Amino acid sequence: MIKEEDLEKILLRSKMLEDSMSVISGDNEEFVKISKEYSDLKPIVDNINTYNNFKKEYEELQSLIQGSDEEIVEMAKKEINLCKDKLIESENFLKISLVPKDPLDEKNVIVEIRAGTGGDEAALFAGDLLRMYQRYAETEKWKLELLSTSDADHGGIKEAICKISGNKVYSKLKFESGVHRVQRVPETESQGRIHTSAASVVVLPEADDVDIHIEEKDLRIDVFRSSGPGGQSVNTTDSAVRITHAPSGIVVTQQDEKSQHKNKAKAMLVLKSRLYDFERNKQDSEMSEKRKSQIGSGDRSARIRTYNFPQGRVTDHRINLTLYKLDQILNANGIEEIITGLIIASQNQ
Repeated sequence: MIKEEDLEKILLRSKMLEDSMSVISGDNEEFVKISKEYSDLKPIVDNINTYNNFKKEYEELQSLIQGSDEEIVEMAKKEINLCKDKLIESENFLKISLVPKDPLDEKNVIVEIRAGTGGDEAALFAGDLLRMYQRYAETEKWKLELLSTSDADHGGIKEAICKISGNKVYSKLKFESGVHRVQRVPETESQGRIHTSAASVVVLPEADDVDIHIEEKDLRIDVFRSSGPGGQSVNTTDSAVRITHAPSGIVVTQQDEKSQHKNKAKAMLVLKSRLYDFERNKQDSEMSEKRKSQIGSGDRSARIRTYNFPQGRVTDHRINLTLYKLDQILNANGIEEIITGLIIASQNQ
C-alpha cells in the first residue's frame, strides 16, 4: 500500500533540491551532491506525478458516474475501466521505483542452469529454460554470451553457463535463482502419465577485480583434453581447464573453446563471480537472511516455480502468482509480469 504522506515527502524533497540548485554555484562539491540526489529522485517524481494524474482522473470519473446527466454517466462508464487499468499500471511502476536500490542491481550476471531430477525430461526442460532466458535477453536488448554447455545424450542440456550483460540485468534476474519444476507428458510416455522433473537456476552478479581479489597461490589449475557426449575426444590438445580455489573448495571447469587460454579466461570469470557470491553470503548476514526469505534472491534448494504443460500454467510459489500463459512465458513474452510481481513483493517484505 502506497502511503500518500510518503509521496508528499518525496515531492517536497525534490522541490527543495531544485530550489537549492538554483542558488548554489555549479562548480562546487555541494552542488554536485545535491544534483546527484535530485537526478536519482527525478524518475520517482515522474512516476508519482503520473500516478497522481491517473488517480485524480479516476476519482473524477467515479464522481461523474454518480451524477444525473445520463449522457455524461454513460461516457464516464466507458472511460473508467481504461483509466483504472492505467492507474494500476502506474501504481506498479511507482512501487518498483520506490524499492530501495540494491547496490548490485546495475551489475551483469552469470547464469548457471543445471538439469536436476527427472533424467532426460530434466535435461530437455533445462534447455527450455536456457532458450527462455536467451529470448528474454533479446527483448531487453541485453547481450548473452554462452560460456559453456554440456549437452545431454537425448536432447536438452545437462548444464549451461552464460554471461548476460546490459542495463540493470541483476535487478531483474536475481529472483530467478532456485529450483524450477516442470510437469508434462514425455513424448515416450505411452500411457499419457504426467512426469515431474526439475532444473536449478543460479544467478550470480558478475564480479570484477575491485569486488574480489584472488591469490595465485590459492589456485590449482589442471589442463586436460576436452570431451564431448559419451566421452569421445573433441580435441587433440590439452585445451580444457579445471581451476580449483583451495580455500573455498570451489571448482570450475571450462572446455568449450579450442584455446586453453580462452577456456582459462572463461573459467576465471565464473570463479570470480562464484567467489564473490560466496564472500557476500559469508560476510553479510542481512543478505543471508534475505536469501532465506520468501522472495529473497534465491535459496537455491527451494522450489520457486512450476511449469505445468497440460494446464498451460505457470505458478510462482513465492508470491502465489498463477498465469495461464505458459507458451508466452517460455517465449519470454510473459515472464516480465512474474518479474514485476516479484520486485513489488520484495518491496513489501
